[in-house]
Amino acid sequence: MRFRTAMHEALYGPAGFFVRARPASHFLTSAQSPLFARALARLIGELDEQLGRPDPFDVVDVGAGGGELLANLQPLLPGRARLRPVEIGDHIPDGIVGLLLATEWLDNVPLDLAQDGRYLHDGEPVSAPDAEWIQRWWPNPEGTVEIGRERDKAWAKAVSHLNRGLALTVDYGHFLGTRPSAPTLAGFRDGREVEPLLDGSTDLTCHVAIDSAAAATGLPWTVLTQREALHWLGVNGTRPPLELAYHDPAGYLRALAEASEAATLTDPNGLGGHWWLLHPLGCAL
Repeated sequence: MRFRTAMHEALYGPAGFFVRARPASHFLTSAQSPLFARALARLIGELDEQLGRPDPFDVVDVGAGGGELLANLQPLLPGRARLRPVEIGDHIPDGIVGLLLATEWLDNVPLDLAQDGRYLHDGEPVSAPDAEWIQRWWPNPEGTVEIGRERDKAWAKAVSHLNRGLALTVDYGHFLGTRPSAPTLAGFRDGREVEPLLDGSTDLTCHVAIDSAAAATGLPWTVLTQREALHWLGVNGTRPPLELAYHDPAGYLRALAEASEAATLTDPNGLGGHWWLLHPLGCAL
């Protein structure tokens, strides 16, 4: 069995991890953070202006999980905002005007692994399309290649549903010239990293070839680290002044908690190291 097939079964098969588990209870993502939602609401406000305040304004969340992000966003957006979660088995709606969002989705799209021109696990030579992808996006590999062609197709297909607005995907990843030599395959369970197993008991992720996914859409694109993006949107993790503790102790504790949350979201060695890949269509940021 090729690795992509095994990964698909482990995540999305009848006994797969995402079929029988609630992801939010197993790992921390930016999408669970109210502060992250507030930053996105600022971005949506700017985008709404650029698009001329359409009615409805679509917010489509691909890989919505338990819907935490949309739940946090809803009270921050105007009543004409139409929030749509997309999960396993759902179809992405056509004609999106607004924001198409995918947070830590592409890293869960199953992919094949190869070494020395052959697929791992079954030993067959890589197909011509995969060989072309490797030559273009992962030339002269040392060690294992994580073939991102299926992710490119998935992201390009998702973006094709955008009529006007912004497509944004947020994920760990790498670029041509900085591809990893060791596999990035990782497993998560119960809030910690564990051995990646193919029995449906763990989340399975691999980092994303960001530039390859971007190019597959055929659209202009720009990329920022999450740290840069959130700083741009006003999230900086600055601690509140100690004087506030004397005048407003409750306010000080709230501000301190927010600063801690911001620090987690912008940590360059953690969530702040995510890449924000943005495709504006029919608008400017």
